[in-house]
Amino acid sequence: QVQLVESGVGLVQAGGSLRLSCTASGSTFSINDMGWYRQAPGKQRELVATISSGGRTNYADSVKGRFTISRNNAKNAVYLQMNSLKTEDTAEYYCNAKKSSGSYVLVYWGQGTQVTVSS
Repeated sequence: QVQLVESGVGLVQAGGSLRLSCTASGSTFSINDMGWYRQAPGKQRELVATISSGGRTNYADSVKGRFTISRNNAKNAVYLQMNSLKTEDTAEYYCNAKKSSGSYVLVYWGQGTQVTVSS
């Protein structure tokens, strides 16, 4: 099992910045991709950004150029630096980790952390 704990709950004004952190514990070997997803009220959960164990990144078009995902494999941590925040970035943000287990991929989620961007 893998436990993911997020930190960085925030209320920030539009145009501001916020950094989210997520640390994995437990059976962390063979974790491949880590990332961030978000879910706004009344909407489906959507991908924000992912990063592979080798550092390859992937971003949603809506956050490209504003958000940066990074990772510290030694600390089993992933970070999301969010700049130039917009009100539409308001959502619950979830940390995600994918781990190989034989021919399966196990998916783990954090408990979520609220980000509110005010106008």
